[in-house]
Amino acid sequence: MDQKAIDRVQAHLKRTFGNPHIAVLARPKQKDSAEVELKGEFIGVIYEDEDEPGSYMFEMAILAEDLE
Repeated sequence: MDQKAIDRVQAHLKRTFGNPHIAVLARPKQKDSAEVELKGEFIGVIYEDEDEPGSYMFEMAILAEDLE
């Protein structure tokens, strides 16, 4: 993802979740995705949607240990 796309997605996530602490960061080795952090903690990955240009998918795992 280029910086313009990262900035757009980050702004959208901040608005959608009402949280200014969300950060979307480029991944040096993967050009089709970016990491999502909340207050510096990794929470998921944003991928470019191959079937829908200009669209993205957010993948977030929730581990059992996180639910305790």
